[in-house]
Amino acid sequence: MNLLDENISESQRRLLQGWRIRVRQIGVDLGRSGMNDEEIISLLHRLPRVTFFTRDLGFYRRELCHANYSIVCLAVGPYEAASFIRRFLHHPAWNTRAKRLGKVLLVTHTGFRFWQLNTAQEGARTWQDKMNSL
Repeated sequence: MNLLDENISESQRRLLQGWRIRVRQIGVDLGRSGMNDEEIISLLHRLPRVTFFTRDLGFYRRELCHANYSIVCLAVGPYEAASFIRRFLHHPAWNTRAKRLGKVLLVTHTGFRFWQLNTAQEGARTWQDKMNSL
C-alpha cells in the first residue's frame, strides 16, 4: 500500500490516481486529520507492508527504520510531489515493496539518501543509478 501524508495536496493525490498509482491518504482514507508523528508511526506499525510518502523531513531518521514499512521523505516542492512519487516508484532500485521495506529514504532532485534497517551507515544513490541490490 502507498500511503500519503496529509501534507501532500489533494491535487497531487488525484494526479497519482490518474496515473493509476493506488494511494490512500491520512485524514481521507485512514487515520484522522491532524495526526501527530507518533500517531502516524503507530499507524504504520499496524498496516501491512506500507510505503509512507511525506513532505515532513522530520521523518528522515535512522531510528524509524522498520521491517514492515518504508518511509519516503520528499524534499521537493509541493506541486512536484506526485511526479517524484511516480518517478521513485518506477526507479529500478525501489520499484518493489521488497526493495523499499526496512528503509527511510530522502528523495531530492538529484537522488536519494537512505537509512536501512540494521545498517549503521547512510546510503546514497543518484537518479541515474540503476542498481537493484542496495
